Amino acid sequence: MSRKAKREEKVKNKIISKLIIVAIFLGCVFGILKLAPNYVNDEIIDKTNLVINNSNVTKSLKKDIIIENGIMYIAKEDISNFFDPYIYYDEKYNQIITTSENQVASMVVGENILVNNGSKTETTGTIIKKDDTYYLPFNELDNVYNIEINYIESTNTITVDSKDRRYVVASSTKENKVKAYPTIFSRNVDEITEGETVTIVQTKENVNELVDNWTKVRTDTGKIGYVKTNTLVNEYVYRDTLEQEKQIEGNVSMVWDYVYEYAYVPDRSGTTIKGVNVVSPTLFTLVDEGKGKIHANVGEDGESYIKWAHDNGYKVWPSISNNTYIETTSEIMRDYNLRHDLIENIVSLVLKYDLDGINIDFEYMHDEDKDLFSRFIIELKPRLNEIGAVLSVDVTAPDGSEEWSMCYDRYVIGKVADYIVFMAYDQYGNSSTAAGTTAGYNWVKANLNKFVGQEGVEPDKLILGIPFFTRVWEEENGKLISKSPINMEKIEEFLPDGVSKTWDDDLKQYYVEFEEDGITYKIWVEDEESIKEKLSLIEEYELAGAAYWTKDMETDSIWDLISETLNVK
Repeated sequence: MSRKAKREEKVKNKIISKLIIVAIFLGCVFGILKLAPNYVNDEIIDKTNLVINNSNVTKSLKKDIIIENGIMYIAKEDISNFFDPYIYYDEKYNQIITTSENQVASMVVGENILVNNGSKTETTGTIIKKDDTYYLPFNELDNVYNIEINYIESTNTITVDSKDRRYVVASSTKENKVKAYPTIFSRNVDEITEGETVTIVQTKENVNELVDNWTKVRTDTGKIGYVKTNTLVNEYVYRDTLEQEKQIEGNVSMVWDYVYEYAYVPDRSGTTIKGVNVVSPTLFTLVDEGKGKIHANVGEDGESYIKWAHDNGYKVWPSISNNTYIETTSEIMRDYNLRHDLIENIVSLVLKYDLDGINIDFEYMHDEDKDLFSRFIIELKPRLNEIGAVLSVDVTAPDGSEEWSMCYDRYVIGKVADYIVFMAYDQYGNSSTAAGTTAGYNWVKANLNKFVGQEGVEPDKLILGIPFFTRVWEEENGKLISKSPINMEKIEEFLPDGVSKTWDDDLKQYYVEFEEDGITYKIWVEDEESIKEKLSLIEEYELAGAAYWTKDMETDSIWDLISETLNVK
């Protein structure tokens, strides 16, 4: 080989060597970049860690946890974030009220008393105020939130486990290094010994979180990481998820049964109502200026009615009306003690008469009491849950007057109550200055869009209220002189022979107009056809069901339609 050729070969080899070195370097850089995140120590070591149901939420805390004299204090804002979104400071009594699924608890700031579902307990810790923040003694709230709380001093970690959620443990077959990520190329977050028990972290689907044969676990020190699945044995379900059973499977089909405040309860013995699975007799009303007292129109007739309903397989959710006592309602809503008294009275009635639920029918309230009415519902729901009773709440259409429409927070009511009932009638009612339909299909549909849209109500909690009545509008010389309600069953009797009906495809109902003795009569007919169209919206919007105001206003044939449409026998 010539000298020139040797020089060229040498240069070539140098270039190849450099390329190999660069490739190795780039490979190392890539490897470092790939693996480095697995070794980044992102643990929070300068504050108390909070692990809730196997998830470390410390980074989401708005305030640091305070631990003093063995008491764990958590800020009200963080309680709101993780345990009770409706936790509430009651300025009038300088107390904090918190609720959970089955509990309503209150603590006066600075006092060592916890009142839980009416029972008083002396506590070690109390609510403290620091830097304009209220801190609750978290240790004292385990029964309120139905949780297990454990403080691990060695790692300065609080673990919280919900008692109604699945809890699974397993044992390690060897000394195990718990990895931050499901790869051997990851930092260690903890070590466990042979035979040591760990908690299996569950996914939303309630199965082990497996990633390439790794299982996510929580150790006794509160650390969360991964171990190889084949190093775990003796998996044991310590506690399974508690599922809430619904009273009504499928569509709710509820009929209100109107009872005057001091009249006899109707005798339904020997009869049945096809297509209905819930009856709501109007048995209860607030006592005017009664500070939470309830007038109960039950007696022997009412007890017979309840027995008749149960014997025929109907759930009984009587309504409680505020009788449009706006000031009485306001006084109760604005005072926690009065709300508490009203709730205790409701619970007592449910237990006394073996009721399956309650239908709250509070109408005509101050709009400034809207949030306090929500508080009432928030505080009532756990007490009813505790005794297995359903809570439904009647509301009007959104975007109406202040006292009849703006007084409801439909989003909160829809979140808290089992059902929210849209009373979809009186589109044109007593206060109307012009004649119109009681419940036009297009109006009902537009308001359903508002409920599930701007109001954020979940469709499967929304019951559509349907009227069994309409109004006869009378005009003389173009001026409205009367607007009398008329039962659906009486409409045909009222109409003159030969009068023509005109179908309105927007309203999905017939319109009738005729003149007698100089008076023009206008009726937007509620009948089987109009109600069929409204019932169709239940399937279209996937609603919870329907309710009907009120029994004995209907035609007999309507029950066959309801039964077939809602699949309720």
